[in-house]
Amino acid sequence: MTTPVGASAPSDLAARLSAIDEKIADAARAAGRSPEGITRIVVTKFHPASLVRDLHALGVHAVGENRQQELTAKAGELSGLDLEWHFIGQGQTNKAAAIRRSADVVHSVDRDRFADALHRAAETDEVLDVLVQVNLTEDEGRGGVAPASAVALAEHVLGLSSLRLRGVMAVAPLDEDPASAFARLHHVAADVRTVAPDATWISAGMTGDFAEAIAAGATHLRIGSAITGPRPARG
Repeated sequence: MTTPVGASAPSDLAARLSAIDEKIADAARAAGRSPEGITRIVVTKFHPASLVRDLHALGVHAVGENRQQELTAKAGELSGLDLEWHFIGQGQTNKAAAIRRSADVVHSVDRDRFADALHRAAETDEVLDVLVQVNLTEDEGRGGVAPASAVALAEHVLGLSSLRLRGVMAVAPLDEDPASAFARLHHVAADVRTVAPDATWISAGMTGDFAEAIAAGATHLRIGSAITGPRPARG
């Protein structure tokens, strides 16, 4: 069987997954942490559902998507698999219901209105896990709440019975040493835990900076092409 252009042979996928997991384990040990305390989320943006199926066969459980349309399509197609779907993209209030129907965790709650929309979209008594997204840049147009406002947003989420606050999420700025950025996130996470002691998750770190994120206490890493291979061209 020929592997489609832009896709990965299962053997290549397994090798990349193993290599990243080894690097995660090394970084965890260097930080004096147990690798078992870190969740590796494989981001499959623009890749077909068949790649997610291959990842599942390799033992991957947590999968991340940036776009609601892809999340909905892939989660629907692969509903028979034991997968945990993480929505990590910018959330729009008019897509909150669709996001909620497919996601197990939403990493990108960055304002009251989006939290409220997710809450209103609850169709059962099932609780949705969410994280407060923190903007570590000076650009107010970037996704995320300002660090100084993270506790207020966390308190708002705590008042919504269908949401369960798990912690914080952030992306390191491109123009800053990721170690210093994630150190700031570590402090914001500690502030959030003053109002939500159980909100212990820190979602931070991607392919180029997960070692720094682990050193700063990250519990969830979002890793894409280093595992999946290059993203397919979009038609």
